[in-house]
Amino acid sequence: MTQTALADALEVTPAAVSAWITGRAEPREDRKRAVAVVLGLEEEAALRRAAGVAGASSLKWHHRPAHADGGREFGNAAAFAFDADVAVLAREATQNSLDEQNDPNRPVRVRYTLDELSGEHRRAFLDALQWEAIEPHFEAAASQRHKVGRVIAEGLREMRESDSLLLLRVDDYNCTGLTGADHGDDSKFAAVLRDQLNSHKGTGTAGGSYGLGKITLWATSRLGLVLVNSTLSTPYQGRTERRLYGRLELPWHEGPEGACAGLAAFGETETQPGREGTARSWWADEETVQSLRLKRENRDPGTSFLIVGAHDAAGDAQSLQEMHEKLVKALADNFWAAMTSGRDSSPVLEASVTTLRNGRVVIPEQRVDPADHQPARTRALRAFLNGEAVEQRTDTTQVAMAHVSLRVPPEKGEGRGATNTEHRAVLLVTAADDNDREPNRLVCMRGNRMTVMTRRVTDLPLSTDAFQAVLLAGRATGSGGRDAELAERFLRAAEPPEHNDWTRTEDLVTTYARGARQRIEDFRKEMTTAVRTLVGRREVRNTGGPAVLRELLRIDAPGAARRPERHPVVRHVEGEVDARGAWNVRVEVKLPRRADPWSLTPVAKFDVRSGGRPVVAWAELIAGENCRVEDGTLYFEPGAGSASFSGVTDVTGHPVTGRMARLIVDLQKTKGGTA
Repeated sequence: MTQTALADALEVTPAAVSAWITGRAEPREDRKRAVAVVLGLEEEAALRRAAGVAGASSLKWHHRPAHADGGREFGNAAAFAFDADVAVLAREATQNSLDEQNDPNRPVRVRYTLDELSGEHRRAFLDALQWEAIEPHFEAAASQRHKVGRVIAEGLREMRESDSLLLLRVDDYNCTGLTGADHGDDSKFAAVLRDQLNSHKGTGTAGGSYGLGKITLWATSRLGLVLVNSTLSTPYQGRTERRLYGRLELPWHEGPEGACAGLAAFGETETQPGREGTARSWWADEETVQSLRLKRENRDPGTSFLIVGAHDAAGDAQSLQEMHEKLVKALADNFWAAMTSGRDSSPVLEASVTTLRNGRVVIPEQRVDPADHQPARTRALRAFLNGEAVEQRTDTTQVAMAHVSLRVPPEKGEGRGATNTEHRAVLLVTAADDNDREPNRLVCMRGNRMTVMTRRVTDLPLSTDAFQAVLLAGRATGSGGRDAELAERFLRAAEPPEHNDWTRTEDLVTTYARGARQRIEDFRKEMTTAVRTLVGRREVRNTGGPAVLRELLRIDAPGAARRPERHPVVRHVEGEVDARGAWNVRVEVKLPRRADPWSLTPVAKFDVRSGGRPVVAWAELIAGENCRVEDGTLYFEPGAGSASFSGVTDVTGHPVTGRMARLIVDLQKTKGGTA
């Protein structure tokens, strides 16, 4: 066939065909498929020929040499920011998928697949992975006596003794995929698979902002090994399908080739000047994709992450059934709102979990239905999406709605004339379901409707019916206005790496003008006050009449003793130990009402198994409701019946590891104070 005839058949110019043949231009993938049809070739064979699709023979493991200065890394510090827990993995990985939504008119679809390999299936997979080439490196890393080495050693022991290997694949669809070159600033591929702490989020509404969430994929692998297959939303090198790469995170070790820094990559050998001998991604054939258990179900863009040697470090999910159930629950708890649709609106997310053994179905695909797991909250959000929420409930089936003001401060550098911007968050309240184990909770979210913060609402009258409350802020309100965009950025800056709170962070302090922290505290107070109003909090009744009349009619009976004033007491404490070993606590205080403010000093003590209770210093105290903090002293507002504050202990002063002791919080009179 002549070039002119081919051009006519493809409805392109002869000059375009000439450019393809001479290598001056690269045809699009659909053009390559059309060429294959016109020439009578098998499509995949034509694509491999056109794009240089690599087979297994051109692949190898590339180990990063040890640093020339002798420095050694015995693990990725970012991995210790999160627990290697499948529930944490589900939260972080799904959040990243939502942040990369490709078509905003279609939901992101996320699928988790557990596959336990044994016998010949396991051996075939390890052969495709070139296990013999990397096994000596695992042995060397496992022989070292530190945390990462012990985890690897346990993974090797279990794999050999059980003759099994657990794979956990995370597939997302309708996402952008790992687009861009293997290196460079404007590359999602490089941000995920080469860089550290590179968030590379496209918008200010993204859930993640630290670039830490992706490390949960490697932390969930006992072997520190993850394989990737990405279908791109925009072509790279003229292709979009089956872009593969493998990344292995080991500690420093002495390998067969000499001292290795720890990081290794599976791919083709790079020939680009300055990077010779390193690994690059490759376009795989169908056979390689199949053998590496990375086959995707369709051509919708997105990425598949295969975690090799998956485990649940929390220890409460040992069997396939338990891991399956834990994944389903984590998806429902964190993304029920993203999976909720309205009458005229689609959900943002669809999620499911499937469990296999040697590729055969053990537990069929279970699509997560938010109404099954969070019925009351789903009902509240659906009423809002359908425009059915009311200002005041008249029966328990209705959903009440109010607005909560968030005053967003200007960013630093905007000039003295910059002012706060008011954003109206949406608060929804509905009756709790009969089976709700934790009623009277307020759940907060923004952007893509992932649960950020859950708070217990306190200081309610005894007659209050059980309820659930939902707060939508930023773009989660459905608003596309400037105030919603500014609220998104502000609240995102107020989230710690775990994205589980709105509080003071370094990003908040360095980005926004003075007063940003107070705006967050005000927002937290106002949302709680609004909940109490919607659920019908009891009025404080003054039965003594007007103040002047009471003064005139007061009877000072002889010998009548004044009732002693009670002291504030700690009513409830919630807390956990973070990755650094510090206790993070949230304390609710019951206050006797009085006209003067209370000033008290919070004291933290370790309740150790023997000896006295050592006092632990605070690294940070954060004011909550009806409270302010000055120089380590809490000042509670006059007339308030309750208050709250948060605290973080100082790890450097812990007499024992935080996880080895209970924490007791006491309130003591401040010297010279009014307590």
